[in-house]
Amino acid sequence: MKFAIFSGTAGCGKSSVIFHVCKHLMNMNQSPVVVKIDCIATDDDKFYQANGIPSIKGLAKDMCPDHFTTYNLEDMFSWADEQKASALLIETAGYCLRCSPYIRNCLGVFVADVTQGISMPLKVGPMLSLADMAVIIKGDVVSQAEREVFVRRVGQVNPKAIAVEVNGLTGYGCREIAETIDNSPDITDLPARSLRERAPFAVCTLCTGEVRVAKKYHRGLLRSIDGIEVYKGE
Repeated sequence: MKFAIFSGTAGCGKSSVIFHVCKHLMNMNQSPVVVKIDCIATDDDKFYQANGIPSIKGLAKDMCPDHFTTYNLEDMFSWADEQKASALLIETAGYCLRCSPYIRNCLGVFVADVTQGISMPLKVGPMLSLADMAVIIKGDVVSQAEREVFVRRVGQVNPKAIAVEVNGLTGYGCREIAETIDNSPDITDLPARSLRERAPFAVCTLCTGEVRVAKKYHRGLLRSIDGIEVYKGE
């Protein structure tokens, strides 16, 4: 089974890109399926299904969506196998900008929205810096100068990534992504794989249920506004 994880900031156009990639994959005699991961709610799975692409969704809710994706990879892989899929595409929300869901020796694709500003590539951390492909979308709605600066910034953050400019409405450029997936090695042992980078070494007190704001109530790996990092707790 071919395997790829698509990440990107909220509203960047991941679903549109994946939809066009799936159409190209089907034209290549592949049988793609999609798992959509979001935080609170989504109906993108119905969009895929309405277009003949088997899809399920997962809602992370109280979990970091990248942690949720990693925790459920085995189940996603098993479901795709039950569908007799030849390609599994996972779309993860990736909101925290510090984690990365990419798996070693599996394809990682970051969707970069030009309209989010020329500084965006510097702000998204391992979602871009560890990706194999950087899909640059919405470049047709900004000036050529802005687009060129954005593309250069993407290359500065991750010079090894394949940069592809696409149009999320027409699907222009998505064939190259599909071809990369089609030419990637089959994955048969996903549960035995590991992440490309460890998650941040921190458990936030707020995440475990604390609601009081005073510093004395917080434990774990903490960073003050001046950048000083401390650890409080056992």
